[in-house]
Amino acid sequence: MNRTELTERLRHEGVPDALYEIPGVHRVPVQLDAYYVLRPEAGNWPVLLRQRGREEVIARFGTEAEACGYLYDTLTDVPPPVPGGAERVDRLLADADAIQRRAEEDLDRAPDDGAAGSH
Repeated sequence: MNRTELTERLRHEGVPDALYEIPGVHRVPVQLDAYYVLRPEAGNWPVLLRQRGREEVIARFGTEAEACGYLYDTLTDVPPPVPGGAERVDRLLADADAIQRRAEEDLDRAPDDGAAGSH
């Protein structure tokens, strides 16, 4: 697999464009706090993680195919969803107002120990 094929396969898998950059092939449309970069260099193929403006090499390969395979596996290895997770989120969202109200009531009942930020 080469860089162009990698980009096509990642798009086919639904990997968000903002999670990776491949100079000359794919640019990050919106720079998140962290994303992967596959940057060809003389004689090797590093895969980097760019976080908050800093880059760290996380793997280095001798061929384009190896680097592309690694990045593909990294970006498509999504853990399975937690059983019942979607239903739990739906319940929390449905109860958000009640949860917020209870939290505010608990905060109002808490003793004022004079700590900064208490009301």
